[in-house]
Amino acid sequence: MVVRVATVAFEGIEAKPVDVQVQIANGNVVFTLVGLADKAVAESRERVRAALTASGLALPAKRLTVNLAPADMPKEGSHYDLPIALGVMAAIGAIPSDALDGFTVLGELALDGTLTPVAGVLPAAVAANTRGHGLICPRECGPEAAWASSDMEVIAPRSLIQLVNHIKGIQVLARPLPAVRAPAGDLPDLCDIKGQESAKRALEIAAAGGHNLLMNGPPGAGKSMLAARLPSILPPLRPRELLEVSMIHSVAGELAGGELTDRRPFRAPHHSASMAALVGGGTHARPGEISLAHNGVLFLDELPEFHAQALDSLRQPLETGEVAISRANHRAVYPARFQLVAAMNPCRCGHALDPGFACRRQPNERCVAQYAARLSGPLIDRFDLRIEVPAVSAADLVLPPPAEGSAQAARRVAAARERQSLRYERMGLTPTTTNASAPASTIEAAARLDAGGTALISRRLGPAAALRARLSSCAEARPHDRGSRRSRSRRAPPSRRSSRLSRRAQGSAGRGLNNAFNFRIHTFSHSVPDDRHGRSLSGNPDVLSLADARQSRRRQPARRRNLLLRAPLADAATLGGRVRARGTAGRDLGAAGGGGGARPRRGGEPRQVPLSGHGQP
Repeated sequence: MVVRVATVAFEGIEAKPVDVQVQIANGNVVFTLVGLADKAVAESRERVRAALTASGLALPAKRLTVNLAPADMPKEGSHYDLPIALGVMAAIGAIPSDALDGFTVLGELALDGTLTPVAGVLPAAVAANTRGHGLICPRECGPEAAWASSDMEVIAPRSLIQLVNHIKGIQVLARPLPAVRAPAGDLPDLCDIKGQESAKRALEIAAAGGHNLLMNGPPGAGKSMLAARLPSILPPLRPRELLEVSMIHSVAGELAGGELTDRRPFRAPHHSASMAALVGGGTHARPGEISLAHNGVLFLDELPEFHAQALDSLRQPLETGEVAISRANHRAVYPARFQLVAAMNPCRCGHALDPGFACRRQPNERCVAQYAARLSGPLIDRFDLRIEVPAVSAADLVLPPPAEGSAQAARRVAAARERQSLRYERMGLTPTTTNASAPASTIEAAARLDAGGTALISRRLGPAAALRARLSSCAEARPHDRGSRRSRSRRAPPSRRSSRLSRRAQGSAGRGLNNAFNFRIHTFSHSVPDDRHGRSLSGNPDVLSLADARQSRRRQPARRRNLLLRAPLADAATLGGRVRARGTAGRDLGAAGGGGGARPRRGGEPRQVPLSGHGQP
């Protein structure tokens, strides 16, 4: 005779049905457990044996076989103890064999027969309710399971004996009630921050639209204080969001006492966190910080101090809203729709942008550029809002606290989110509730710019867009190591050249640096028409021909063989011809409106390099 008990196995936040099959037959006295079980499940044999002995039962002197079906699905965790123990008890006749029909069972057993809380009760309860089953779980997990449905039968005993008495009708257990976590206290308020009115406004805009925010400023400017007060202006979780967040926290084992809360998650990991800690992983593929921050905020303080590989692993989840963790024998997918808020200093010491400050090791511009280079361009592109948070002045510190705090800002944010939710609901996009989560196909219809906004975007992004369009097919932009005597280059794929150049063309909007660049121009084809002897045919004596360039390179030392073109960004956008452009962020290319020029040649006046590919100045 084979006894069957229903339980679950977890793949991400989804609970897959598992059938525990118990058979007692004649043969050698052995307790065999099969079905692709991990170490924790294999050790359940000893816990079940000790719990049955503590409850006054003993295993028969026969061959006992337990199969966890389907056999090709990995089984992880200690929640298989209770279904195995109940299956053995039904097989030996301690409880009726049909008493467990229509129930999904999970729980860990202690050696004295008491039930220990386990992770994942809420997803298991939702899956059981979908199958039309009731749920048997430990007492501490009962309030969590009661949230699945008010009509589902939930049995939450304290021990194995109490459960047996309930099945036999000796001691009837009451259904647990859903529990709500009491507020831990008042959240930090925006009125605690003096000054920084522009940063507060940016924080409110980010909260209203769910946008990613990057704050750059010196130490003590209030970046961390601003981020810590973001949850105080965010609206509470909607019922659908509350269920998703609670299921993730349940699988991670972070629902203390089975209590749920409607506060949005706020996760702030240390900068020493590994990639597995951020995106999830490990031996059993647990959810990471980005999944625990689902429908909430992930705050990364001291952003450049994080491992580069860990930061770049956030790029795909920021776009897709989920993270897939693949292992050799299984694959888990966790939701990861979070709002990324980060703070960073302009340089390693943090004072490079202070008036009158001079770095002792190197020029301020170079120090800023090197520190900002720790962040990849694609990651910076994921931030919708990038602001500079200046140091608070003494005049702001002596002022009284502002009258407007988080309560007023929270009302405006809630009203803005309600308008967004109604807008996307009319468009048929029910899961979309904020502008940040709207699909790209609806941006033009939902956020159409007026004439003034279009003109503003054209003024701010026009030179960068023109520069990218002119140089994307014939130029290669890459960072230049100004500390080395010889420039080292590695040719980048064409798809990366234009995006890398466009990122650096954003200037202060991208990394808080100056809107200017150095371009080292390398002639790799005829910039001006030459005859077969290499003499210039342009007729302009100020144009440097190919032959002159070759002769100049032979006469100059290695550190002067590169021709430095100094021009503002607007003039650099008109570059033509087949050139290679090497950009270095943070360097002023000359006075506003200045023209092009060349580094002086030995023994003569500097010769001008044409800005077009046909010898025209």
